[in-house]
Order: sequence, then C-alpha cells, then structure tokens
Amino acid sequence: MRYFIELQYDGGAYFGWQRQNGQPSVQQTIEQALTTLLRTPIEITGAGRTDTGVSAHYYVAHFEVESPIEEPDQVVYKLNRILPRDIAIHTMTAVADEAHARFSAVEREYHYYIEHRKNPFTVGRTWQYAVALDVEKMNRAAEVLLEAEDFTTFAKLNSNNKTNICHVQVARWEVEADGKLCFTIRADRFLRNMVRAIVGTLVDVGRGRYTVEEFREIVLSRDLSRSSGGAPAEGLYLSDVRYPAEIFERTTFY
Repeated sequence: MRYFIELQYDGGAYFGWQRQNGQPSVQQTIEQALTTLLRTPIEITGAGRTDTGVSAHYYVAHFEVESPIEEPDQVVYKLNRILPRDIAIHTMTAVADEAHARFSAVEREYHYYIEHRKNPFTVGRTWQYAVALDVEKMNRAAEVLLEAEDFTTFAKLNSNNKTNICHVQVARWEVEADGKLCFTIRADRFLRNMVRAIVGTLVDVGRGRYTVEEFREIVLSRDLSRSSGGAPAEGLYLSDVRYPAEIFERTTFY
C-alpha cells in the first residue's frame, strides 16, 4: 500500500533532503520516525532533492507498507510528536501503486527571498543583501528563462545529469508589502543548484554587473563557468509540487 505525505521543513539544521552518511538529513529523520511508529523498516521517496540549508514550504514524499493504515490522521498526529520541531507532516493519503512522489510530478515551484535591511528575526531565512537592485531590469532578464531550454549554464559541476533540458513556465520578481524581494520560478524540472545559480546571476543584473542582453548570452552559452556564484541557501524554499489530478491533488495550502 502506497501513501503520499505532505509536509514542510526548515532545512537549516540538515544537509539537504537526501539521506547522507554520517550527516543529518530530512529524509533520514522522517524515515526513523516512521519506522519507530509503524514498527517496520520504512524508506521514503521525496519529490526531489533540496540542498544543504534549503527549506520547503511544501513538499511531497511517498512510502509503502504491506497493510493499509487504519487511521492516517492519528499516525500524522503521532508522527509530529516524534519529529523535531523543524519538520511538520500535514497529511497522509493512500494513492495508487503507480503514483510516484518524484517521477509523477509535472511541475515544481521555488521562491527565493531577499531583503535589503539587517533583520535579526530573518537571519538564516532570507538573503540579507544591502545593495540596491533594479527589479524591473531583473524581471526583463528573467523573461529570457522562459525562452531557454538548455540550462547547462546553471547546472552543478559534475552532476551527471542525463539531460539539462528544463521548461520554465514562470520566472518573476515581486516586491512584497514589507519590502522583501520574492523570486518565483516554476518549471517541469530543476537541475541541482539551478535556482540559486539563476538568482545569483539575476542579482548581478540588478546591481549593474550585466545587461539584460549579456544575461541572455550567459544563458544561451551553455557554459556553467559564466554564471555567477550561487545565492545563499537560506533564501530558497520549495513552494509547490504539482501532479496530474488522477495521481494526486494538493490538499494543504500555506
């Protein structure tokens, strides 16, 4: 029997989602809690990897058990009592055996947050970057991402991807009411470190290092040495994972 779980986590204390030898990960932490609660070894599969320090406002994973779970809501309640405060499980839903948290997903969305002031209450949760940025120029540059298909420029070195082809549907910057900048990017798939490399390069556009046309040349060059350094992990959040309706529909909104 296969179950999807919807969850959130603050990635600050973890070496990413994926299980790591000798280092804490979100995957391993949840697996240990489920194994303790269900009294059988449990392995979970996530919607994708998030790097060290990256958080998720919304995440989906699946696991399997031999027999149906009679009261999933009670399991969720007990699971949250076991898990540390920086991981929260919200739902547990029975799905078809062919439903897969990673391979069935058709879109993923990330948010990246930048603020220009020093703020002790968001340390580790936003990129506190004091340099003024031209948001309109950054948005014109971000439109280039909608035209591109090959994102080798923003791939991680030696990542051994089978393909660097991605299709970006949304890429935009917005200024929120409290002055924070929020970058939203949605695509069918993402490469490791891709969003942080894109944000770092767009910030260089915003501070005047690159023009919009130079950014276009960087994207189309397929040369990862031309992208800027990746933006810090603490500003990045996975915000949505979408599936075909017949596979799974999101039930929690926050």
